[in-house]
Amino acid sequence: MDFTLSPEQEMLRKTCAEFAAKELAPHAARWDRDGTFPRDAVRQLGEMGLMGVFVPEEDGGSGLDVLSYVVAMEEISRGCASTGVIMSVNNSLYCDPLMKFATPAQKERFLKPFAQGKKLGSFALSESNNGSDAGAARTTARKDGKGWVLNGAKAWITNGLEADATIVFTQADAALKHKGITAFVVDMNAPGVTRGKHEDKLGIRASSTTLIHFDDCKVGPENLLGEVGQGFKIAMMTLDGGRIGIAGQALGIARAAFEAARDYAKVRTAFGEPIAKLQAIQFKLADMATELDAARLLTWRAAFLKDQGQKYTAEAAMAKLMASEASTRIAHQAIQVLGGNGYVKDFPVERHYRDARITEIYEGTSEIQRLVIAGNVIKSQ
Repeated sequence: MDFTLSPEQEMLRKTCAEFAAKELAPHAARWDRDGTFPRDAVRQLGEMGLMGVFVPEEDGGSGLDVLSYVVAMEEISRGCASTGVIMSVNNSLYCDPLMKFATPAQKERFLKPFAQGKKLGSFALSESNNGSDAGAARTTARKDGKGWVLNGAKAWITNGLEADATIVFTQADAALKHKGITAFVVDMNAPGVTRGKHEDKLGIRASSTTLIHFDDCKVGPENLLGEVGQGFKIAMMTLDGGRIGIAGQALGIARAAFEAARDYAKVRTAFGEPIAKLQAIQFKLADMATELDAARLLTWRAAFLKDQGQKYTAEAAMAKLMASEASTRIAHQAIQVLGGNGYVKDFPVERHYRDARITEIYEGTSEIQRLVIAGNVIKSQ
């Protein structure tokens, strides 16, 4: 594998870095403090082609590869982690399964305007009592003539308050367990769909997280995504790709924390010299830089395998596990380097620490990633 970015990928990286520095980083602390959805920034991401990075051009996207998406995710998340996860959900969890399983009519209605950034998507899999058990959905789909009636509630839905549509996973036949899971793509303004309160979160506070309720929500056969009983497969395939996106987000958070600590160490003096000359600080920076590079290489490998059409389930889990846990550790050490200044909101590293923590939880906890990795290791020869 060649680790050199192509000229197009390098241009994308530079463009995203400049946008993040100018339009995201200066506002990220205020958006975090107020819980403000970065609506104008998300609109600009759409105009830049970043809300459907690897979606084919004929379906409204930019037609780039997954590695380009990871490069963009790191830069955007370095500027604002909340904006990064908004972008990640629309790309990885919403557009990706529609690319693979939607009919031409569904792509025209539910994919193209979302990949163009004109509308925003969400992914409704988790429920209050079964976050990691995707096959235990209690939200039901009951056949009603040619259509279906949906009832239940989905929890922890990123983009839930602003989304124009969602992919919802339901149980169409409880006797079949995970083989009864069936997916639908639903307009969020459809009768019977209501949104819950905005969750007051530790981090990524500028992105919305909410419950979505389905109360006798009637959908037609045109809303069925894939086939009846194919929902579990759709969910698992989608999460494999989504983990690459979250790894990219974690890289951006980690890099922002590392760079803040490195730059601070160069100007903060103790005992008559910059603390960057102290071995204790140098060891911290060395460990942070090494973990960041290791996590990036694992993430790029997973993206590369997906681009090649090869199996990447274990590699995506490794990337997500390493990048998320490294991000938390790096942010933790960044606070340590800044000392008291790292603990107050006048400096950004406390926000990076809060933002990093969720990357170990959503789209599969670290414990779930270890199960996925172990399962693949045990099966391998």
